[in-house]
Amino acid sequence: MNDRLASIDLGSNTFRLSIGRIVRHEGAVHLLAEDKLREQVALANGLDEHKRIDAATVDQALAALRRFGERLRGFSPTNVRAVATNTFRVARNAADILPQAEHALGFPIEIISGQEEARLIYLGVIQDLPQSGRRRLVVDIGGGSTEFIIGERDQPLELASLELGCTTWTRRFFPQGGITEARMQQAILAARGTVETIAGRYRNLGWKEAYGSSGTAKGLLAILTENGLSTRDITLKGMERLRAALVDAGEVRLEAWAGLKPERVPVLPGGLAIMIALFQELGIDRMQAGDGALRMGVLQDLLGRDLHRDQRDETVRQMRGRYRLDATQAGFVHRLALQLFDQLDLASDPDTPELRRALAWTAELHEIGLLIARNDYHKHSAYILENADMPGFSRHDQQLLAFLALGHQGKLAKVRIYTPSRARWLALCCLRLAVLLLRRRESLDALPLSLRAQAQHITLRLPSDWLAAHPLSGFQLEKEAAIWRKAGFTMETLAD
Repeated sequence: MNDRLASIDLGSNTFRLSIGRIVRHEGAVHLLAEDKLREQVALANGLDEHKRIDAATVDQALAALRRFGERLRGFSPTNVRAVATNTFRVARNAADILPQAEHALGFPIEIISGQEEARLIYLGVIQDLPQSGRRRLVVDIGGGSTEFIIGERDQPLELASLELGCTTWTRRFFPQGGITEARMQQAILAARGTVETIAGRYRNLGWKEAYGSSGTAKGLLAILTENGLSTRDITLKGMERLRAALVDAGEVRLEAWAGLKPERVPVLPGGLAIMIALFQELGIDRMQAGDGALRMGVLQDLLGRDLHRDQRDETVRQMRGRYRLDATQAGFVHRLALQLFDQLDLASDPDTPELRRALAWTAELHEIGLLIARNDYHKHSAYILENADMPGFSRHDQQLLAFLALGHQGKLAKVRIYTPSRARWLALCCLRLAVLLLRRRESLDALPLSLRAQAQHITLRLPSDWLAAHPLSGFQLEKEAAIWRKAGFTMETLAD
């Protein structure tokens, strides 16, 4: 199934699986939607007062993921990406649930940052919009968070994720579904207060078209147009009419509203309050509904990786420039680290392709911590790579980069917190050797070193005349062997 890609969106209200087939025709490549599954899993509703997802909701989530897993049997792990959003970000027991969820699905699950969620939402929405040079605002009101993106064509210019969602707002301001004018006003004012933190820069940047990509936006559009509250699009006037009608009724009644789906009934008051607040605070005139959203953005991101247009490459390039890194030295370390890595027999390990890429990215950015301080710069590098907003990178990706950056200098005991596999230890060995041999920050005319690994035994072979001409490097390699012994490896240096 190498011509098929799959995305799984573990949202705060709904889990979605989308499958697309890669179609190549006359030099063009695009995705053809082939299948999709949807499961109503109210994760955000399962959060208790201690921000822990309760057992019943976990069971429901695992059952849904097992069904998704059955549909995905036979898919290559490189063709599947599962992302979890706000509820997993805030749940205090997410670390306990995640291994169970991955076992049920059969694939890794990434808890993505709000910024990454926003980037992927924009990437998904623009796929179904006509080509235009007009600046666009995209808003996605989810169950636990709302993402805001301003972009031009395929390039996001401003990204934000705020913790206000239709589920959390309904639970907070409309308990048991009761709607009053006072509660609605409180909900709107609280949402405006949250949006106010980004409103200034968004209004200054500006846009020509606004799109809502969530179930909240699509649901509101259907209610407004099918009940004669708005002739077209979402408008503030139409929402104010809906608000007044809901306050008069005191609750949301399914039978009272054409276009209202049963699953939107419990979260309509919170979603409406947030949308009204957005229009008021950002000065939105009207909003259209956009399709695609997160799940399609994940598929498009996977397609980009398949076509060697990986967003992560662009992120690394931008960070290298932003942090004013020595591009020449980064290139030396990059090339030598990969030359060493390619000598190892790791082809049977399914993680090798991604590990090789992570090694290359870390080699490019391993000195990023120098901007903070020279002393212990590798620790600063690791912190930045693990915690910075890095578009395209999952938390798993960033933890791998942080492991390599932290371990490329000094003793190795500190990196055990990442519980690295043998393959990751060996990738780290390649990076350490590359940095060691390039200490003079000069290119090596020819690779002086061959590298082999058998179980926990590492063998280095160097020409004897090279060792004689580079006594400092020879001394450093002896020290390196002692460091690896303490990590449970033996490192032997042989002169030819």
